[in-house]
Amino acid sequence: MKKSISLFILAFFMLQVSFAQDKSLFTKEQFIKGGDTLQYRMLLPENFDPAKEYPVLFFLHGAGERGNDNEAQLMHGSKLFLKPEIRKDFPAIVIFPQCPKNDFWANVKFGDGKTNDRFGFQKGGKPGEAMSLLMGLLSKFKSEKFTDNDRFYVGGLSMGAMGTFELLRRKPKAFASAFAICGGDHVENVKKYKRIPLWVFHGGKDTTVPIEKSEIVVNELKRLNGNVKFSVYPEAGHNSWDSAFAEPEFLSWLFSFKK
Repeated sequence: MKKSISLFILAFFMLQVSFAQDKSLFTKEQFIKGGDTLQYRMLLPENFDPAKEYPVLFFLHGAGERGNDNEAQLMHGSKLFLKPEIRKDFPAIVIFPQCPKNDFWANVKFGDGKTNDRFGFQKGGKPGEAMSLLMGLLSKFKSEKFTDNDRFYVGGLSMGAMGTFELLRRKPKAFASAFAICGGDHVENVKKYKRIPLWVFHGGKDTTVPIEKSEIVVNELKRLNGNVKFSVYPEAGHNSWDSAFAEPEFLSWLFSFKK
């Protein structure tokens, strides 16, 4: 019995070491604008050729991965893009920016969740510092010769899904398609990105970001005749990204669109 436990611990340790080594394929980068810095990690396609043009995917993390270590943002999602079959079938530049600790991807006024709504999504308004830097990073990659401007994509989970909606409305002509997992937005902002193919995911038992937040966006997109897919996982909580990443057509759907 002790031997079996020891082998299990060893196998688990080796798996963790292997993943840590794989994560190093995401190179550590910085985008500096004025006196502000946005940390990000970048995964290039295998056999990257700067003379070719590649699609670009921005992946926006949740609130728990904020900081400046340029590491935590890889907690969710990075394993998917490191799979050999994914790298082979979808050769793309994958970018994981990291929102600073005291910032937020989207414009949200927070309530206490008891006497008022926890998430007060704002209509319009100026972008916050993190979003401003993110848009600068987007412009930087749009200007690179090795990126295909007709094949830029964005998606995220929780705070990152909220940031996805905000980035889409601020830069609606930049992206070919997008995904949002357990996020939300102000209903008046939705018309800004109604022409962008969008796949929305949410867990039916999410108590962190209630499913109604996604439903508001999806229902408005449907009313506007937008191209939207909505996947609900009735038994899932806030970690509905696990189910979303397991969708067989997740990436094939996303990368199928061109501007």
